[in-house]
Amino acid sequence: MQVVYSRCCGLDVHKKSVTACVLVFDQQGRRSVRKKQFETHRQGLHRLVLWLYASKVEQAAMESTGVYWKPVWNALEKHFPLILANPYQVKSIPSEKTDPKDAEWIADLLAHGLIRPSFVPPREIRELRDLTRHRVKLVQDRNRVHNRIHKVLEDASIKLDTVASDILGTTGRAIIEAIIAGEDRPDWLADKAQGTLRTKRNQLRLVLRGKVTEHHRWMLRRIIGELKFLDNEILSVEQHLAAAMQPHQPAIDRLCSIPGVNVITAWTLIAELGPDMSAFADAQHAASWAGLCPGNRESGGKQLSQRTRKGNRWLRRALCQSAWAISHKKDCYLTAYFYRKAGTGIRQAIVATAHKILIIVYHVLRDGISYQELGGSYFDQLHPERARNRLLRRLERLGWEVSITPRKSSVPDS
Repeated sequence: MQVVYSRCCGLDVHKKSVTACVLVFDQQGRRSVRKKQFETHRQGLHRLVLWLYASKVEQAAMESTGVYWKPVWNALEKHFPLILANPYQVKSIPSEKTDPKDAEWIADLLAHGLIRPSFVPPREIRELRDLTRHRVKLVQDRNRVHNRIHKVLEDASIKLDTVASDILGTTGRAIIEAIIAGEDRPDWLADKAQGTLRTKRNQLRLVLRGKVTEHHRWMLRRIIGELKFLDNEILSVEQHLAAAMQPHQPAIDRLCSIPGVNVITAWTLIAELGPDMSAFADAQHAASWAGLCPGNRESGGKQLSQRTRKGNRWLRRALCQSAWAISHKKDCYLTAYFYRKAGTGIRQAIVATAHKILIIVYHVLRDGISYQELGGSYFDQLHPERARNRLLRRLERLGWEVSITPRKSSVPDS
């Protein structure tokens, strides 16, 4: 087998140590093996860098093992070309398993060009990823707090959510704060209603007639305090993200021209994909990396499954949310596309629309262009005779006998 790298290193990374194996091939194809173990603190990684320099390493590779690969990558990325490998793709051959053997196996695969590199963005983008993902975690924590508040209200027989769509809206918060302060009279609580809920005060008086105890008030006081803390944390992260995203503002503005993509989603797209699309061969490779392309599993000429592969779950989550938002829009090309795919199921339509959005995002970022809306009637105009026949068949199924004639084009008077 052809040797691609004559001097390369395989790294088997663990929490406390990293085992390095350097393979050196001479002109006759003979190879020599050098192995050494280093600790993963800063001084140990500095010794690893010096040892690799002394070995004149051209390329290094390591597995993506949890978060333990990150300090090793950060220590080496400025000194050597690096490849991050998916552990599933570089599984060791069945044999006695040791750290030195694993490092040698990775080095052997690297030397012959058999490792497919994973996408690792620059440090700046990785830091943006930390911020966007941290925000997602905070929002999820806030949703859990919201559910706990609802649980306490239900335990106290307060059915606020049957009238107010959001129990933590302006009216809901005012009522909960009044309950915490000791108020339990339904008439007084219903007078806290604001906006359109003021017309539903009679209903509020009925659903707010519960049995609130001191235990419920204590629980609500603690949970509301946690909610306010999370709201402040989310606001702080968003402000920091807004400042960090300033260099990418033109790209964000172009992304926001896509239906269903707001500023938060645009931040996530920049943080997960990066602003430079040269990391992906084409748009389909980007969709495959995100886990939004159909599976290709075939045997004996039969399609076994089309389930999507595992990919970047943070990117997939943001795009699927955008696809669901698009389903509620009107006179939009992507909305028409969503409902064309909805015949196979809503979930399939969401994934298909998310895939389409990602293809658009790829071209917007790569070419520096804005989204051009094609309109909700694009598919009908593409094949008008098909749209005509489909609508005729639908009317006939309803019992109508239909005859149509083309409309004459109006010619202006001379």
